[in-house]
Amino acid sequence: MQVYSFTSHAPALRLALLLLAFGLLSSTPAHADDDPSLATRFQTLIGNTDPAHEDWSLHAQGTEIIQGYPSFPAAYSGANSLSPESQWKNTSTATLFLGRRLWQGGEVYYDRELYEGKGLSDTFGAAGFPNGEANKAGSWPIKTNGARLFLRQVIGLGGPTEQIAGDQNQLAGTQDISRITFTAGKFSPSDIFDNNSYSHDPRTQFMDWSLVESAAWDYPANSRGYTNGVSVEYNQQQWTLRYGAFMEPDEPNESDLVFHGLNNIGQVAELEERYTIAGNPGKTHFLLFYNRNREADFSAALGAADVNAALIEARSYGGSKFGFAISNEQQWADGIGTFARVSANDGRTEEWTFTQVDESAAVGASLDGKRWGEPGDVWGIAGVINAISADQRKFLEQGGVGLIVGDGRLSYSPEMILETYYSIRITSYMSLSPDYQFIANPGYNTDRGPVSIFAARLHLGF
Repeated sequence: MQVYSFTSHAPALRLALLLLAFGLLSSTPAHADDDPSLATRFQTLIGNTDPAHEDWSLHAQGTEIIQGYPSFPAAYSGANSLSPESQWKNTSTATLFLGRRLWQGGEVYYDRELYEGKGLSDTFGAAGFPNGEANKAGSWPIKTNGARLFLRQVIGLGGPTEQIAGDQNQLAGTQDISRITFTAGKFSPSDIFDNNSYSHDPRTQFMDWSLVESAAWDYPANSRGYTNGVSVEYNQQQWTLRYGAFMEPDEPNESDLVFHGLNNIGQVAELEERYTIAGNPGKTHFLLFYNRNREADFSAALGAADVNAALIEARSYGGSKFGFAISNEQQWADGIGTFARVSANDGRTEEWTFTQVDESAAVGASLDGKRWGEPGDVWGIAGVINAISADQRKFLEQGGVGLIVGDGRLSYSPEMILETYYSIRITSYMSLSPDYQFIANPGYNTDRGPVSIFAARLHLGF
């Protein structure tokens, strides 16, 4: 049986009409990087006459993803399983990004987001979930929320300067290279930490959760991926040191954030090192995190008649999880780059906000189409191995249901993922990307799968 979960009112067309309202679709020809017409019109509209120094910022994006798979073998299924029956789902998002310079070094940003749709099997069944735009707050019909509202203060420390390009949530201007940056308000920790030039944005790059972030970093966030917090960054020519503290929800993947002091705070520290190899730029990020919330130890539930009820009963303030992530990116020639990520956590307690991974390793490559005469096109390919701790493995074997996976039983093996995409540049502001993912042992279970997942992604943005 095939399951088709598309809205009856043509979501791709609805998204295109919404972006037309933003003024995004234009007659800009393909491969016309030097055509400033659309950007100039928007800058003029909001009063920016000097593109190197913005006092206002206005950007927008829209992304439609249609994703599905044929039926695959499964000996059994549970509450959080990827359905073995063929299915197709879609997600739609659109975001308006607003920014305003307040005073010297002071900037405020507000993002309004529209979203609709759900992931495959309602975003359950694979720890490396295949749609980075899907989450468990997905909805029919369309909903809107304030995604971000934050203040940024940059304090220059003198010396050489650099030009900052205007972008979403970033005003164009000149800043001291040696500087301190404070950010406070509602945003995502992944906006600042664990960035990777080749594998970080599911709207334009790889879509699998394990490739969007370091999978074992259970980063603090509500069910939409945002939270309230503060961060500070100290930037120098060759390195940046960052620290952040963010609110955690009271329940796993909950929408509401309630402050309980240090009992529901996620902390993260990161060192970014920048260097060159044979004249080609590279970066390495070293990240440490420590989360405190109500997450329970798996050991408290093992052997109980109902391990799920026992785990919930064991939740109390004081639960914690700590771990690390290392992310590397390296350009090897113009238009050729590679990346790698390794991450792990203690595996002692349940995951709270992101996905069910205790250890993860990912490698991949990205090639610009200029290498074969199609500048602006991008081909990417990557592989991932996800694993869980011995305690979590026993929990799932005894019928446990976690944050995103739980088949009722388990024949354990690491989850292995291959993803490849090809981004076709249609205009300067529009791309279309076919995507393929192969997942062996979805949910860490050799009794289910493998599954081949196909997708098409339309992205518009400026």
